[in-house]
Amino acid sequence: MTRRAKAPNFDDKAFRHALGQFATGVTVITTRAPSGQLIGITASSFNSVSLNPPLVLWSLATRSASMPVFQTNSHYVVNVLAASQLDLCKRFATVKGDRFEGVAHAAGDTGMPVLEGALAWFECHNRSRYEEGDHVIFVGEVERCGVRDGAGDVSPLVFHSGGFHRIEPL
Repeated sequence: MTRRAKAPNFDDKAFRHALGQFATGVTVITTRAPSGQLIGITASSFNSVSLNPPLVLWSLATRSASMPVFQTNSHYVVNVLAASQLDLCKRFATVKGDRFEGVAHAAGDTGMPVLEGALAWFECHNRSRYEEGDHVIFVGEVERCGVRDGAGDVSPLVFHSGGFHRIEPL
């Protein structure tokens, strides 16, 4: 007999509020469509999975317009944003049309776009995907990664309790 979870004793608003108490870093996930168009989305659902092999994960809403490209592409880049990159965070979360217009970037070793000024980046092979609830969880095998020069002295962009923040050393 398979046990199932009990029905929740909270509504969506209470769940979102509780989740908001967990501070997360902010990333922009980038890739290139088969047409050559650059695709990028803001995501705070990034996490490490394994050191050996080097694996990371992130998730994307199933209803996202970018889902077909991320589902079928072999590679993508996770760009970890600095606090000074709040404009990029908002751009890749809300702008319709060409989100890359005027955005400084360079092709990484996989040919996928790496955003200039990112604190760190992870060029990933799209290893596996898992549909769970209203999202797809992407597991990427990291082929290359890098850290911005002086990144240890730069505050990351953090999302907490419905707003953006910077982290300062204690």
